[in-house]
Amino acid sequence: MAFPPAPANDWISPLLFDVAALLWNSGALSGVAEAFGVHEINQQISSNVVVADPSIQDPSTILGPILTPDRRAATARIVSLPMDPSLLPMLSGSALMEQLGLLPEADVARFVTNNPAAVSAMMVSPPKAALVTSWWSGLTAARQKSLVTSAPEYVGNLDGVPFAVRDQANRLFLKQSIAKLQRSIDSGVGRAQLVETKHRLDILKQIERTLLAPSNEPKRQLVTFDPSREARAAVAVGNLATADYVSYLVPGMFFTVQGQMYDWTVIAQDLQKEQSSWIQRLAKSDPTMVGKTAATVSWIGYATPDALDIASLSKADLGATYLGNAVKGLQASRAGSEPYLTLVTHSYGSTAAMIELSKNSISVDALAIVGSPGSSTQAASKLAVRNDNVYVGEAAWDPVVNTAFYGSDPGAASFGARKMDVSGGTDVITHQKLAPAIGHLGYFDAGTEAMRNLALIGIDQGSLVTDGTLADATRTVASAK
Repeated sequence: MAFPPAPANDWISPLLFDVAALLWNSGALSGVAEAFGVHEINQQISSNVVVADPSIQDPSTILGPILTPDRRAATARIVSLPMDPSLLPMLSGSALMEQLGLLPEADVARFVTNNPAAVSAMMVSPPKAALVTSWWSGLTAARQKSLVTSAPEYVGNLDGVPFAVRDQANRLFLKQSIAKLQRSIDSGVGRAQLVETKHRLDILKQIERTLLAPSNEPKRQLVTFDPSREARAAVAVGNLATADYVSYLVPGMFFTVQGQMYDWTVIAQDLQKEQSSWIQRLAKSDPTMVGKTAATVSWIGYATPDALDIASLSKADLGATYLGNAVKGLQASRAGSEPYLTLVTHSYGSTAAMIELSKNSISVDALAIVGSPGSSTQAASKLAVRNDNVYVGEAAWDPVVNTAFYGSDPGAASFGARKMDVSGGTDVITHQKLAPAIGHLGYFDAGTEAMRNLALIGIDQGSLVTDGTLADATRTVASAK
């Protein structure tokens, strides 16, 4: 039976039409349809709708008093009914998420395997992270375990799911993906396919290698893993679920998972170590710092441009979206105990981050910009960064800074950001000699003034960040925030 057409009424949310239409065609509505009054539902279908907001116990609250008691009961039953698995490709966003939480494990695994595009689409336009967190916490432990096993590539990249769970799911999918590629090679594929398969396998091997943290370093978590196309990944150093301070390292042009994932994670590890050292030092005179912890994220969560598309902002736009989703996921999973969140951005990555922060869809506690080729936003005050904590560092002999290639120069006085000195010197607190940052990649060398300042920015110690003025001599522990 075809779903009956509806008049041009606009008074019922399309989200209920989506579910009712699909369930009608799957035969799941049966007697519920008449009680619900499907002929009164708006005909327009939205592809990204919230079918069952876990915070709404009675779906009729969406529709208000226009529903009769019978219809309220019907809507409540509709959103909790599993549908025919063959209809899942028609869903996305929260609707898909909800249904995967209802279906048997075998159906979930079959859908994810046969519809990789649906998983990719979810990464670009995911359900709201707050809904994901609520949905996940509402599942039984057995159901959560089942989803990790049957759909690791989905669960592992779903912002709002606990990071320990995502790490478990992504490691499982990484192991499965490596085994699948190895079987393909062992089976004797053609020459052209063999080259591509070995390339893909090398990318995954780099991620596998990156996850092997030295015995004396914090555990690493694989919080993003997307092996499709150019591959995306993010590795956390430290515990994202409990850290008081979290810094995301966002790279610039020419960075790839295959080429830089390992080294970028070593840099994240160095930064986390520097932050932990400062926390311990400050805790000696500041009781509020006692017991504080820091975590960093080596985030290659977008495809950075190469020489062929360096003039375009298309990858920055997509990177901005991915970065925004990651931030929302962290904040949703830590709701009520959100960490102090800093974005440490380099080169084209700073451009992408500023695109997202200019939308006001996310806000962060601090933004550090180094080696930036420019911003489409004209002033730091236009960025969603709390307390004007926008810092800019520009190294000597960096050919990228001051070009304003993509818009305004963040290092210009008119932009209004705080200067972060990277020229080197002697630390007035530790009395250690600090090296200067030189060139486009020198900001992240251990022992540089740049890394010192990036660490302090990430633990909310802006008063100790040097700016190259005479005031630096007064930035002692006594002046710490």
